[in-house]
Amino acid sequence: VTRRAAQVLGDHAVFASNTSTLPITGLAEAFPRAADFIGLHFFSPVDRMPLVEIIMGRTTGDAALARALDFVAQIRKTPIVVNDARGFYTSRVFLSYAHEGAELLREGVRPELIENAARQAGMPVGPLAVTDEVTLELPIKIERQAEREDPAYARRASLDVLETMAGTLGRPGRKGGAGFYEYPAEGPKTLWPGLAEHFPAEDLQPSVAEVRKRLLYRQALETARCLEEGVLNHPADADLGAV
Repeated sequence: VTRRAAQVLGDHAVFASNTSTLPITGLAEAFPRAADFIGLHFFSPVDRMPLVEIIMGRTTGDAALARALDFVAQIRKTPIVVNDARGFYTSRVFLSYAHEGAELLREGVRPELIENAARQAGMPVGPLAVTDEVTLELPIKIERQAEREDPAYARRASLDVLETMAGTLGRPGRKGGAGFYEYPAEGPKTLWPGLAEHFPAEDLQPSVAEVRKRLLYRQALETARCLEEGVLNHPADADLGAV
């Protein structure tokens, strides 16, 4: 698709990808002018979400970055500039939240405790609810591709939960009509009662404060890794992107 697009683009056009996880450097290999290939990661719903994550591939040039920043300013969005890595910054942190919710469920924490603790921590929705919204299949595909392409990648235990839900139980998320939640034709969504059977709750449950810490610290640790690895250039970008 990139090669076909390049054939009809002008010689000075910048090619921007909206991928949320695929490394820009690898995608740029299909473009004849790698210096003009950049990531412009928008967020859903685009008309309401002000953030745009600009991703610099290893071959992206300064001119492409300048034009990307101009474009983002013209459409009145807020940019952060990050360096290339699988998942960049925002998707890495977002997925850590989703996976930590699934991991808590796998460990026997009651789903209502997970979701309520997340909201009490200040998150707009719980990790199980947000995973339903993006579909359980998306993080599964991201994990499987990472496993294929990175020999050092360690599979997350939480993937077992997502694969059981989406594959074995046929509950891929809201788009499929069923996920961690039930979606009745009338009335609000509710947690699926079948979670208790497939992911039995332990008798001893953690406190709300402990679950809050698990969900928030997991994201903070991933952010610290992004800073240490050079994906983030400055803590201020991390803060702005996180908000």
